[in-house]
Amino acid sequence: MSSVSTHAIRVYDGTQWHRINVEEGTILRDALLNYDLSPYTALTEVVNCGGRGLCATCGVRLAEGVPASHWHDRAAQRFGYPRLSCQIRVRKPLTVYLDTEKWIWGRRRSNEPSDAS
Repeated sequence: MSSVSTHAIRVYDGTQWHRINVEEGTILRDALLNYDLSPYTALTEVVNCGGRGLCATCGVRLAEGVPASHWHDRAAQRFGYPRLSCQIRVRKPLTVYLDTEKWIWGRRRSNEPSDAS
């Protein structure tokens, strides 16, 4: 009988820490979404590529080094950009920071209230 290995993932959402347990080999994006810890903004929650590594909207920052296998992740690792959570398989415990200062298709998401009257 084989047992499935799990890893503890610590996730900081910009406000508080969460601890989740994730099965070995799970895609990080899927694990985050399963625990309602979305790597997306409100807009990209609806409009994204579904984890195929095409839209670059599921970026997260990692405290630990995780080898990059996708072209975007290799560039991100080299230049310090967020890594795509859809391209990271959980193979060890991780500390993940959800990116709260995302650039979305050329525009920074603002936390400021709008001046529209």
